[in-house]
Amino acid sequence: MSIKQILFLIVFINFVSFGRTDKFPDNFLFGVATSAYQIEGAWNQSGKGESMWDWFTHNFPERIQDTSNADIACDSYNRYEEDVSFLKDLNVSFYRFSISWPRIFPNGQNNRVNWEGVNYYIAVFKLLKEFNIEPVVTLYHWDLPQPLNNLGGWTNPLLVDYFANYVRFCYEQFGQYVKYWITLNEPQTTCINGYSSTEFAPGYNIKGLGFYYCAYVHLLAHARAYHIYKDEFYETQQGKVSIDLTMRWMEPLNKSDESHVLAAERTLQFTMGLYGHPLYLGDWPQIVKDNVDKRSELQGYARSRLPKFTSEQIDFIKGTNDYFALNYYTSNLVYPTHDITEDLNETSYGKDMGVSLSIDSSWPSSTSSWLYNVPYGLRSMINWVAEQYDNPEIFILENGFADLHTLDDYDRINYLNGHLCHTLRAINEDKRTVIGYALWSLMDNFEWSDGYEQSFGIIAVDFSSVNLTRTVRASYEWYKNLIESRTIDCEDFE
Repeated sequence: MSIKQILFLIVFINFVSFGRTDKFPDNFLFGVATSAYQIEGAWNQSGKGESMWDWFTHNFPERIQDTSNADIACDSYNRYEEDVSFLKDLNVSFYRFSISWPRIFPNGQNNRVNWEGVNYYIAVFKLLKEFNIEPVVTLYHWDLPQPLNNLGGWTNPLLVDYFANYVRFCYEQFGQYVKYWITLNEPQTTCINGYSSTEFAPGYNIKGLGFYYCAYVHLLAHARAYHIYKDEFYETQQGKVSIDLTMRWMEPLNKSDESHVLAAERTLQFTMGLYGHPLYLGDWPQIVKDNVDKRSELQGYARSRLPKFTSEQIDFIKGTNDYFALNYYTSNLVYPTHDITEDLNETSYGKDMGVSLSIDSSWPSSTSSWLYNVPYGLRSMINWVAEQYDNPEIFILENGFADLHTLDDYDRINYLNGHLCHTLRAINEDKRTVIGYALWSLMDNFEWSDGYEQSFGIIAVDFSSVNLTRTVRASYEWYKNLIESRTIDCEDFE
């Protein structure tokens, strides 16, 4: 530990002892998060099949900022005992991680099981249980088996059946260890960056169509996974199932201008509401149906670019969330730019909303171009979800800050401190039911299109070293002390 870190801890401990602090409820859960593709490595070892992201990074390295891939990543597949030892030292309540679909079913289907992969996850579960750490398990965190990507990926309704076979197997093999399941991670990100852009795998830039078909298939797949658990496993396993949704808080650029207020709400419905509305209220949000249907008609399409749910599908999806899994990182300012009857020569998700996004110049920036430190946005997002969906139980499962690999990461500490303070205010002042918080991420890893350029970990990983040396940052010690004391300094975050 550096001198700066030691001095910081002394100041922190003194403040906790003598300054103003706020305390988290005794039953509030603290954890950290990772995902399989980003940390495991061993991409073609021990029977694992090729994933969509393996294919994408190997064939299109120029689309990754540093032309890297996650073939080795943190090598957590071989070093999981070391990584779990950090979880024990942190004394977290839970660890959110994902199961790699192609490590279990190498070709994506259940006719071929990779038992080495199954045994790897069982070993992780057993070690977590030994240390009294609750696993929060994501069944799909973007690493689709490549053979299924060849069939069109998440725009193909057959994925619902393939996903059902996979999740049923996971419930059978791992259900005795898991009380919190997540079916799909951030489908909004998958659909906008992977099916309306070349930024993320699979890079299918199907503007104005891909996003909506991807969302349609995701919702049906999630609902099928939920019903399988409730019908076949809940009686013996007694777990909870959710889909993990992400959102930037959308703030009107001009709060006194009604058109800006409406633009912000419209953007929230096109992003979070696109999933939340079918899950809690039934069907797509009305504004989404109205806008996409109208523009599709004016553009000469024979039918709307937004797929229609049948009444049976609406009923099948509604109510399939036992808790609201929420990822939040940052916020945007929103303002209207055009009427939806204009710019008809361009077919895109953005044009369907009729808005543009910006940022407030006073918001502290990170080293990632899209990520600004806006703590009140998390509280606003919690309140919006609560008001829209009848105050569900909310579980924050990702929140974190990017920097350039410094060990004395005080900007990250400031970010985390502010967001946790606003979470606590949502609990104490707004009376929202927030049960826990997962920091992203336990350690530096492969950050998708940013490769290894951006650092989100409270543990630094030296990717140039043979041993992939792990070194704790100042934020690690800060978070460890927060978990132990359950108190936080919120004086500077009014």
